Amino acid sequence: MKIGILAVQGAFAEHEQMLEQLGAEYIELRKGEDVRQSYDGLILPGGESTVQGKLMRELDMFDTIQSQIKNGMPVLATCAGAILLAQQLSNDAATHLATLPAVVRRNAYGRQLGSFSVDEQIEGIGTFPMRFIRAPYIEKVLDDTKVLAKVDGNIVMVENKNQLAMSFHPELTSDTRIHEMFLKKI
Repeated sequence: MKIGILAVQGAFAEHEQMLEQLGAEYIELRKGEDVRQSYDGLILPGGESTVQGKLMRELDMFDTIQSQIKNGMPVLATCAGAILLAQQLSNDAATHLATLPAVVRRNAYGRQLGSFSVDEQIEGIGTFPMRFIRAPYIEKVLDDTKVLAKVDGNIVMVENKNQLAMSFHPELTSDTRIHEMFLKKI
């Protein structure tokens, strides 16, 4: 099993460490030719969604990644990755991959100083240590998108077919259960 990790900006190295712990192979996706290699799943890391979306387009990766997701490739999206997947952003007219039937609010928890940690329930996993950094949250789910976790009434993790998206950073903890859940989708 090989996982492609978008590695143009953001917290991709931490996802690589998680996959190494779980014995999964990975490749870094840095340019167009990388996304045309063979891999079985995709990770869209936290970071700056606007920069990641721009670089995916400039580096000839965008259409291939969007097509892979639309055609059922399992994807794990954390923080900025959830913004990249969202069909709609409530506080920004721009969208990116637009494959996840959900409305996401960028920087919903404020600036860097608004970062926080909390242990909260995730359906199918149990209590999980969630780390939020300039995080979005999901304002509304559409179609058959399933809510997996909430914090203070705000949706912070969803699943839609092959897509797992969350507002927080599981890769910044020592808990591998979300990455395990993702690998089971492959």
